[in-house]
Amino acid sequence: MLPLSLIDFATVYDGETPRQSYRRSVEMAQRAENLGFSRIWYAEHHNMPSISSAAPAVLISHIASKTESIRLGSGGVMLPNHSPLVIAEQFGTLAELYPDRIDLGLGRAPGTDMRTLQALRRDPQDAERFPSDVVELQGYLEGKSRIEGVQAIPGRNTNVPLYILGSSLFGAQLAAQLGLPYSFASHFAPAALEQATSTYRQNFRPSEHLAEPYVVAAVNVTAADSPEEAEEQTRKVRRKRVQAMVGRGRDLTEAELDMLVESPAGQQIIDMLRFTAQGTGPEVKAYLDRFANLAQADELMISLQSPSTEESARSMEILADAWGLQGA
Repeated sequence: MLPLSLIDFATVYDGETPRQSYRRSVEMAQRAENLGFSRIWYAEHHNMPSISSAAPAVLISHIASKTESIRLGSGGVMLPNHSPLVIAEQFGTLAELYPDRIDLGLGRAPGTDMRTLQALRRDPQDAERFPSDVVELQGYLEGKSRIEGVQAIPGRNTNVPLYILGSSLFGAQLAAQLGLPYSFASHFAPAALEQATSTYRQNFRPSEHLAEPYVVAAVNVTAADSPEEAEEQTRKVRRKRVQAMVGRGRDLTEAELDMLVESPAGQQIIDMLRFTAQGTGPEVKAYLDRFANLAQADELMISLQSPSTEESARSMEILADAWGLQGA
């Protein structure tokens, strides 16, 4: 079986504070560790009321202190928002505190809107430096700085594993060129999955870090004790997504939300969740087997899509059992 990992958005539900979401993230990581999941990644997002993972390095450190063995990382750090040296120091610190447990996934997108990008003191053109910034960051972590006289301390010689994240051919080509693992964001950007992973594999150049291509493909999962329950959870998740993204999170009547869901914009939002394994354990496993083959995946990154904490926890348990994870 392929390794199964998780992505956690540190979701803030209505009426909650980020503090409550962090407690839930700790509990999720502890449960995932006991069930046998390989790793959990946290994504850098800014100015999003329902996502509190704006500072992945800080969150990773907190959760690492509450767990024992599960790998933790960024999925990802949006590198154009930062200097490579600062990220090398942050994740070098994590690697020294929690040896052999830290991953560093790197994205090129800003992870926010244009106004917030200005508040971050960044320019949209910063993304053009992404390839050279990755190389500079890699040099710091390997103790082979590209800038004379500048070292990442901590960070030097920690060799934190790098992953290139993407939803287009750009990231696939860069990961192939640098000989790094590639993670595709098919849990919300499904369109280019097959083309991107094929491009990556066809153009992969072996490096001192990776001899063969390695693909991590993200996929949504809603597992429940009955097909009907899973279907109802999926319906609620889709409606909530449309309300947040098209309805701007404002209060809507059920009839108004129905209209939004059926609108072209609503259907486009729902299509973002195209790759969703829904159903009982055997049904979810069968879907993930097909998806892994389609994505040419070496590892699956699971985004749990349930409308409540309790349902997400049960979904995780059903998935682990169906996949045969050690500890499930």
